[in-house]
Amino acid sequence: MEFRMLGPLEAWHDHTSVPLGDQQQRFILVVLLLHANKPVSPERLTEVVWPDNPERRTLVRGYINKLRKAFEGTGTSIETTATGYVLRVREEDVDTVRFDRLRSAAARASQDNDQRRAIDLLREAVALWRGRFLEDIDIDRVGGAEVIVPDESYHDALGDLADLELVTGDHRSARDRMRRAVRTSPDNQKYAELLMRALIAGGDRAGAIRVFDSASDALAEFGIEPGTVLRNLAERARRGEPVSSLPSRPGKFTGRSAELAEIEAAAAGSDERRAVWISGAPGVGKSGLAVEAAHRLRHRFPDGQLLVRLNGFTPNVAPMPVSEALTQLLLELGVPAEQIPDTVGRKATLYQTQLYGTKTLVVLDNAASPEQVRPLLPETRDCFALVTSRKMGEPDIGEHVRLAPLPPREASALFEKLTGPFRVRGRAADVAGLVKRCGYLPVSITVAAALLRKHDRWSLDHLLGQLDDTGSWQDGGAAVHASYRQLDDDQQHVFRLFGHLPGPDVDLVGAAALIGRDVADTRKLLYDLHEVCLLEEVAPDRYQMLDSVKEFAAAGPPDEEALARLFDFYLVTLANAGSAAYPFDRTVQPPVDRESPLGLRFTREDEAVGWIAAERDNLMAAIRLAGPDHAWHLAALIWRHFNTTNRFEDWIDVVSTVRPDGDHGRAHLLVRLSTAHDRCGRHAEALGFAEQASRCFARLGDVPGEAAALCALAVSAMQLGDHDKAVRHYEAALAKYEQCADLRGQGHALSMLGYLNEQHRRYEVAMRQQERAVVLLRQAGHLQGLAHAVNNLGAIRQHLGMLDEAIPDHFEAHEIALELGDLCVAAYALTNIADAHRLAGRLPEALHHHDLATKAAAGLADADLQARLYRDRAATEFDRGDLHAALKLYRTLLDMATGTGNRTHRSHGEIGVARTMHALGMHADAVAHWDTAEAVFRELGQPEAEEVRAERAALTCACAQR
Repeated sequence: MEFRMLGPLEAWHDHTSVPLGDQQQRFILVVLLLHANKPVSPERLTEVVWPDNPERRTLVRGYINKLRKAFEGTGTSIETTATGYVLRVREEDVDTVRFDRLRSAAARASQDNDQRRAIDLLREAVALWRGRFLEDIDIDRVGGAEVIVPDESYHDALGDLADLELVTGDHRSARDRMRRAVRTSPDNQKYAELLMRALIAGGDRAGAIRVFDSASDALAEFGIEPGTVLRNLAERARRGEPVSSLPSRPGKFTGRSAELAEIEAAAAGSDERRAVWISGAPGVGKSGLAVEAAHRLRHRFPDGQLLVRLNGFTPNVAPMPVSEALTQLLLELGVPAEQIPDTVGRKATLYQTQLYGTKTLVVLDNAASPEQVRPLLPETRDCFALVTSRKMGEPDIGEHVRLAPLPPREASALFEKLTGPFRVRGRAADVAGLVKRCGYLPVSITVAAALLRKHDRWSLDHLLGQLDDTGSWQDGGAAVHASYRQLDDDQQHVFRLFGHLPGPDVDLVGAAALIGRDVADTRKLLYDLHEVCLLEEVAPDRYQMLDSVKEFAAAGPPDEEALARLFDFYLVTLANAGSAAYPFDRTVQPPVDRESPLGLRFTREDEAVGWIAAERDNLMAAIRLAGPDHAWHLAALIWRHFNTTNRFEDWIDVVSTVRPDGDHGRAHLLVRLSTAHDRCGRHAEALGFAEQASRCFARLGDVPGEAAALCALAVSAMQLGDHDKAVRHYEAALAKYEQCADLRGQGHALSMLGYLNEQHRRYEVAMRQQERAVVLLRQAGHLQGLAHAVNNLGAIRQHLGMLDEAIPDHFEAHEIALELGDLCVAAYALTNIADAHRLAGRLPEALHHHDLATKAAAGLADADLQARLYRDRAATEFDRGDLHAALKLYRTLLDMATGTGNRTHRSHGEIGVARTMHALGMHADAVAHWDTAEAVFRELGQPEAEEVRAERAALTCACAQR
């Protein structure tokens, strides 16, 4: 016998519908089905079906008998046991169970890379649905909030199926399926995303843009912007091309046919981890081969081709940390900087998620080690990676291609292509000798050919003589040395300077600062070096030197005076950029007493932010290589960029190399280290850094610095649960900010004091402080701080019962946050809106805004925000009766608070677990949580301690035990 609940309630036997009686009888059957093969007592049946009429218990037996009669001859029975009635049914005969099993089997098939079987299983699962779950049954009459409605599982299965269909190339099935789904759920971003992917795959770019516009309109009704994936797809539909950061194809590429064939075979294979590791000596042409192969493979990977230079063996440049590489890849994939997580693990997860379901090629150039590469390799079978390195690869990464110098014939062919056949006609033996002197290395051959092209009066014999004159620079270095000898004094000087260049590249103005010449002269000098292939122009007016050439150029000692000019340029320009990009931060930035005649100034915020982003890698290299004064200034000035983009661990990693030589630099770094560690949830470490910063600023008599350190101390004290100390620190900071007339600082301190007073229910005081903070922050134009203060103001109105007045405050905070691109503040505002709806009894609206808050916070490494999201969502789940979901969320909050040492979050986690366990009847297990909650509230000096004591005293269950 088959029972169907995925739609109207039905029962079938031998292809015949089984009559199930009147509505009351159907309610009884549903309760039994929801507890299939488990006893349900008559009392429980009565309580569920007739909650307000316990006398209806006498009807239960009659309905059971009618159901038994209906099931005669079907193999299904209802047994009477000592504890109630048991519906005996094979689990596979219940469509909800069959649906779950099919989904699980599909998941296993996907894990086994059997995508066709997964599709068949999901199609069977989706076909079981005939409408909404029990759409003709009043859910309140069969268990209400206790009934787990599987509608979300259906939506997930539908999306998973379309995703798999797209991966396997069946975009038409996915298109038709998702068109129906989008019509029923126009605001479902996942559905819109899948339909857009299907339409783009089918060539209907205009249709994809229409889907995006419709989804945007539907989301706008809720005040929501389309997500990153939708925006990226819309841009893809408009451009008609996927993202690609490949450089242009190597000109005159010659040979390597066997290696190219091996790479193409690996790309067409079906290995679980598809990658090719290309290794070889400097100058052997690893990068050139990888780029050539990537261009040839573009048709296989239509969703994108990405290249990251890992600087594994670049002179004067530290190998790119995995975290930085993941950030660059995520940015290339269209993830906004503010949505990129801070930890390596979460970045890697997001990276793999972005690649899932795509056919993307990733080139990882100049890898230092397998350990640097492993987290960057795509895990999805439809993607492919090319890795280049001087080191040998390891078997677990993929196929290995070891490049030897070019075969003599291919080396000669390359030289002839680069110089032209007329210059070398009939000179095969001489060309063979020349490429032998170049070590058969493509880079050296390219330099030698460029030298011959530039000197059009030279004969091949003359060039051979130049190479023979290089003495010890044979075996690959002869061509570079010969080319170097042809440079004039100024060109040779620039060449040597580039050998010690910090960072992977430099733009024209930075190069002018390094060289000590004006921009026009610098452009000519760089062009001269580029003409003979000693420099590469990687972008307009941006140059780099190949590693093998850079090693030659770095043979002598560095020019410290020239490097100091470059560091001054970076420092002055970074200070100007920071002032334009983050004007609210000016009062707390360290003064810069350096000068640079070429230092750039910015009038627009976007230009300033763009410069910092473009030069970030060079600035990081400068911090590592510069002297203490330059290093700490650069680290402090670039801090706001990493703070704004939520990349605290990356900044901490760089700053760990800086050793300031005085209190001034040490203080500025320590106060920022305190904030960074606090945002990462390491509150004890944050407190230690803040204490050191406070002592340094006090010795200096730096009033703004003292105020900033006091705020850092206050934050750490608050996170660790010492609210009284936090209040004292904020009050002292407020006095310091008033002393130096810093409106931004005053607003921040007042807003935090208001927040603390709110926690202790001093609402009138808190309201006055927040209102004053809002005025000051508006006056200062500090929008980030204003968003926080307005948000806090709304929270106080909630406590005072002014729910309708609170929501506009939170919406204003949300709008400001979106304008700034600050998803952290946006998530706080959304969860506050959800809480206001919950308190007003509007639970569907609360859940909707909880979902929005969770999406906004995705990828943000902010421990306090994540704790708030768990706490607020748990309260809503409790109010709507989903106690198991509430308990899980409260336990997650408790685990997080235990890990970070945040006692405020721990108190809320403990009391949440206690109350939810009590509601679930788990009284004995709840006792310890009641005890701890009361103790922590008392330690914090909060009024909740007495409330918990009074609440327990009124209980008659085991929860009251002490």
